[in-house]
Amino acid sequence: MGGEMEMSATEAKIKISGVTRKYSIRRNTEEEKKEFTALQDVELNVKPGEFLTIVGPSGCGKSTLLDLMAGLAVPTEGELFIDGKKITGPALDRGIVMQGYALFPWRTVRRNVEFGLEIKKVPKKDRKAISDRYLELVGLSGYGDRYPYELSGGMKQRVAIARALAYDPEVLLMDEPFAAVDAQTRETLQDELLQIWERTGKTIVFVTHSIDEAVALADRVVVMSPNPGRVREIVPVSLPRPRRVGDVQSTADFSWIRHRVWELLQGETAAVKPAPQQAPVQAPLELAEQLSSSAAL
Repeated sequence: MGGEMEMSATEAKIKISGVTRKYSIRRNTEEEKKEFTALQDVELNVKPGEFLTIVGPSGCGKSTLLDLMAGLAVPTEGELFIDGKKITGPALDRGIVMQGYALFPWRTVRRNVEFGLEIKKVPKKDRKAISDRYLELVGLSGYGDRYPYELSGGMKQRVAIARALAYDPEVLLMDEPFAAVDAQTRETLQDELLQIWERTGKTIVFVTHSIDEAVALADRVVVMSPNPGRVREIVPVSLPRPRRVGDVQSTADFSWIRHRVWELLQGETAAVKPAPQQAPVQAPLELAEQLSSSAAL
């Protein structure tokens, strides 16, 4: 199953149309190269204000797909659109939150949050008020003058979320943002993210390996298959909102949806053959340089 076609590029917040992404991989020290297809013929529409999660086996192209939405990579074939406009590179209409925080260690918490505001040319006199407002939103009032090394993993991720929200992007792209924190902190951050989403109405695309996380957060779960990566099925999540993660996970509806996603993934995992190589990983500071270069947008 390749995806969905019911919305036009102008109706969808993000439209992914016939996207294939290939990489050339050098197999050894010689000149021989092998082509690796990370994604093939992906069709996907993300609705305005939707919370969409993406799950799949390792190597199915989840992070590659997110990189394409962010404009950090370009498709080999096909096109991606945001609000009907073709995505050609990074821009301030999309915020990115990664697993590795990507905070600048030499900047205070407040100045990390101000990074996108600086790119957006927000006057210095306004940046402090804006950054403090978003630090309050993520529960870090009073931490503006601290440095990243003084924070726990969960607090660092809150700073990363505040930074992504502070310059007011329309879409938040999140690549396994809670994978590195303990289970209790993870559930707390999930609940906080849901509250932020409910308040702001942002469109969120959230990549995860956790079925429970994918179902608890989402309006729809995109299940991907590997080698090459494709959209196998999109599972609607009919759980009521507003939600608390701990509450919904104890319901029969949650269990049924979780089991459906698990069945789809089990079928794919059994069929997986090792891929030649994972797609290249974007380094945090390399990402920052790309964002800085987009300041003129």
